[in-house]
Amino acid sequence: MSDPEKLPEQHRLGYEADDISFGRLLGFAAGVAGLVILGVLASAAVFHFFVRNQPLGPPASPFEDIRPMPPEPRLQTTAPQDLKHYRDGQDQLLNTYGWVDSQNGVVRIPVERAMDILLQKGYPVRGSSQAAGGAMKAPRAAADASHPSSGSAVSEGRQ
Repeated sequence: MSDPEKLPEQHRLGYEADDISFGRLLGFAAGVAGLVILGVLASAAVFHFFVRNQPLGPPASPFEDIRPMPPEPRLQTTAPQDLKHYRDGQDQLLNTYGWVDSQNGVVRIPVERAMDILLQKGYPVRGSSQAAGGAMKAPRAAADASHPSSGSAVSEGRQ
């Protein structure tokens, strides 16, 4: 078809000789290697500068707490333990007897005991309005509940 002698030189070699230059490839690789070496040397120089000018002191021992405490106010370093101590103190206040004001005779009693006393004595009830004669009127539902002959205290109280 076509005469191989008339083909350009690239076709006869089987590859394109103009695309890549081995010298340029080596130059690029040397440039990258030089930049890496220059970066490592610059980092080492900065590291040594800071080691000389800002000493850190002796290394901390894992067996001693030699760190100085920061100035007040300090953050909590043991928050779960602090919460446990607080809750234990509150439980102690709620579950023991003690004086609130000894001069006036005010005491504190455990919550469980206070609930038992309320169950035995009942809750205090506020009286309704006074009658003309000054006597207290009993609420209708309470009066109806006290009479066994009355039907439903709730239904009568709503009428």
